Amino acid sequence: MQFHATGAPAGRQRTACAVVGIHERGQLTASARELDRHAGGAISRVLRRGDFSGKAGEVMPVLGVAGPAERLLLIGLGPDGKYSRKTWRSGVTAAVQWLARSGARDAVLYLGREPVPGLDPYYAARLTVESVAGALYRIPDLKTGRKPPRPRLARVGVAVPTEALAEARRGIRDGEGIAAGSALMRDLANLPANVCTPSHLATAARRLAREHRSIRARVLDRAAIRRLGMGSFLSVTRGSEEPPRLIVLEYRGTRRRTAPVVLVGKGVTFDTGGISLKQSGGMDEMKFDMSGAASVFGTIKALATIGAAEHVVGIVPACENMPSGRATKPGDIVTSMAGKTIEVLNTDAEGRLILCDALTYARRFKPRAVVDIATLTGACVIALGAHYCGLFSPDDALAAGLTAAGERADDRAWRMPVAEEYADLLKSNFADLANVAGRDGGAITAACFLWKFTDGLRWAHLDIAGTAYLSGKQKGSTGRPVPLLVDWLLRGE
Repeated sequence: MQFHATGAPAGRQRTACAVVGIHERGQLTASARELDRHAGGAISRVLRRGDFSGKAGEVMPVLGVAGPAERLLLIGLGPDGKYSRKTWRSGVTAAVQWLARSGARDAVLYLGREPVPGLDPYYAARLTVESVAGALYRIPDLKTGRKPPRPRLARVGVAVPTEALAEARRGIRDGEGIAAGSALMRDLANLPANVCTPSHLATAARRLAREHRSIRARVLDRAAIRRLGMGSFLSVTRGSEEPPRLIVLEYRGTRRRTAPVVLVGKGVTFDTGGISLKQSGGMDEMKFDMSGAASVFGTIKALATIGAAEHVVGIVPACENMPSGRATKPGDIVTSMAGKTIEVLNTDAEGRLILCDALTYARRFKPRAVVDIATLTGACVIALGAHYCGLFSPDDALAAGLTAAGERADDRAWRMPVAEEYADLLKSNFADLANVAGRDGGAITAACFLWKFTDGLRWAHLDIAGTAYLSGKQKGSTGRPVPLLVDWLLRGE
């Protein structure tokens, strides 16, 4: 898919399909009025007949029109006074879904010169690219039947004022990078666990390094992990036949010697809960428990595609959590790379056990900031649902930067507390700390467990358990929080 920004007047832009936003009560934007004039009043006639109401998400093609556009596609934007990013994005998605079924090879989007109040041309173009790519994404399924034909749509233009072309082109460039990174995250996370094993993730890391000269990959096996003293990480892998891997991806988009940002992603490629076995209903979704790892891959892919002037290291502890005669048992005590002993009260609280060793490993890079990303707790889903991910950090500036990036990227995060009162609930009679507390504040105590391994680090934790994937008929990875992370890194905050 190719994207371009155009500042040409709507009446002069040749295209297979002009996508036109219409508000309720027939309110036309300036572009819509111009297209209507060149199409011989085709839009006005549709509105006068009452065939199109302009309700949000409504779609209506107008074929066989005069003028430079071979066809028009009317998109409802809802009431003018209630126009928002949500209605605008739903309009883009609805348009692309129709275009994918049509014979149009190219299209230009005219959803208003300023698509949403307060949304500048950079973000208008960037979010358009992300929305189009997201709507066209197809899960890499393993079905043996005939595959549906690929859409003929190959080129999409974004209409902007002429004076905003440079900004819009930058937005398209960054949007294409984020779309590529989100697609990689979704591809990895959507694969079944018998395909996407820790070894598969290691192979994907090496492939990513071959594709981009700015990326280096290093993979450590079980013996190397043991030599590092990662007893907490290895305790999770004991019940699995699949060998663990510690994957390190380093992106260098600048020659300047700068301290990197380190991203740590939870890479549990399947989580049964171990001896603390999960209920069977919905357990298939535990293939998504490596979404944090996939988001690290996706973010680094996005940065390399954009050519961002950043230095970022990704660390992925990858393993399975399985029950067997060798598996770690509730009540076992393990020793982390940091030297802290941990009483494992619940083997289904495994993500924090692999992340704490990865956070300790991150210190060797002398990072300016560390962000870990994990589908860590069901408690976060209960607290925030599927719209916001949980953001935990004792650093106000770091938390503010990530929150602002989420708002700009439409990939929002909500700050949650990190405090000693919650950390005290992790005290153990037999070890330095336990890996779980009670049910109350479960997402917070999980974050506080990780906090205990970040002394001296500028650290934040993103719990993406509710946002990384969808359930039910729409089951699949969302690609989040790649947009949030890339936006934050591009700002250099």
